[in-house]
Amino acid sequence: MISLTSQQQAMLDGAEGKAAQKALQILLALAKIYQAEELLPVSSVQIAGVSYDNLGEAGLEYLTEMADSGGRVKVFTTLNPAGMDRENWQALGIPPDFARQQIRVLDAFARMGVVTTCTCTPYLVGNLPVFGEHIAWSESSAVCYANAVLGARTNREGGPSALASALTGFTPAYGMHLEENRRPALTVMVETGIHGTQSFGALGVSISRKVAHLANKPVVWIEGILSASLEELKSFCASLATYTGTAMFHIPGITPESSRYLRPEACVSVSRKELEEACRELNPIQDTPVDFVSLGCPHLDLPEIARIAEILSGKKVKKEFWITTSRPVKQMADQMGYTRIIEESGARFATDTCCVVAPIKGWFNCMATDSAKACYYASSKNQMETVFLPFEDVIQEALR
Repeated sequence: MISLTSQQQAMLDGAEGKAAQKALQILLALAKIYQAEELLPVSSVQIAGVSYDNLGEAGLEYLTEMADSGGRVKVFTTLNPAGMDRENWQALGIPPDFARQQIRVLDAFARMGVVTTCTCTPYLVGNLPVFGEHIAWSESSAVCYANAVLGARTNREGGPSALASALTGFTPAYGMHLEENRRPALTVMVETGIHGTQSFGALGVSISRKVAHLANKPVVWIEGILSASLEELKSFCASLATYTGTAMFHIPGITPESSRYLRPEACVSVSRKELEEACRELNPIQDTPVDFVSLGCPHLDLPEIARIAEILSGKKVKKEFWITTSRPVKQMADQMGYTRIIEESGARFATDTCCVVAPIKGWFNCMATDSAKACYYASSKNQMETVFLPFEDVIQEALR
């Protein structure tokens, strides 16, 4: 039986309103399932399940009920990408009926005090926990980044459980919040140099093949990587989380908790040939021409947008090209002049959203991207074929 503090018991008794009471009940149900012994205070929340394409009317009704019941967040909380660009949805072809429902979703979150910045890279827009902090994040790549790269502690929360943590300020103490579950159990030797977002995405796919037969996917210890940029790490986190379901990894000399542990004896290797095979898996030979180009899964940072502007300057794209990013990063791109250059080329910013959660099924036949995660959802959710390319080659594809 979990032991509650006096504050938590009062919340459970309804002292802080119906929404907080219901939220704590949700967390206690999770604690019982996972045999958590206590509720931990959290400093940050990121909520997924924001797109109306995923929520539907039932999800919207739940959010409205929690807002109407007086729900107010107790910690800094942001959102995962929504189903559309709030300011530019008409130009991107979003139906008005969908837009009305999506706006209702965002309004419900706003009434609860959520910062309605919609991004899968909250760490780029101020939702940045420090080492050792307990948080409650939802989006798989952000969860992996938080655990591995930042050294914060979070499970992959569902939308309702993340909202419950936001409304109460707590999360059950299980999973990645506990030291024993963060220990590496498998060494992965990378036997070839890797560079760029595509290669790091392919590495995540390759590792997934190595652990596919294991019922419990291990935290991996990766050797052979001497350096990795922020962009490469966020690409790797997205791929590893998507294809393996794991929420953490260690790279000696790069990730902050690697110095705590010894190298696991169990070992597998990833060769250059296996990385090439992973790329081919996401880039099958097919006759369907590319009619959609997308960069920003996970959301782009400012240096990536600067590189797009540099390549597109003075040129015109010949295919539908979406650049997906958060609104704060887009605003910096506006100030730097990158937005004007990119939009003059005919490419479009799809801010607040992305190719994974936008309602674009049936719109396009084949997408070019540098994101292994985007390839997975293009195929499984939107039935699009994919062309998987290095970052700069994706931009060139839009110009052909």
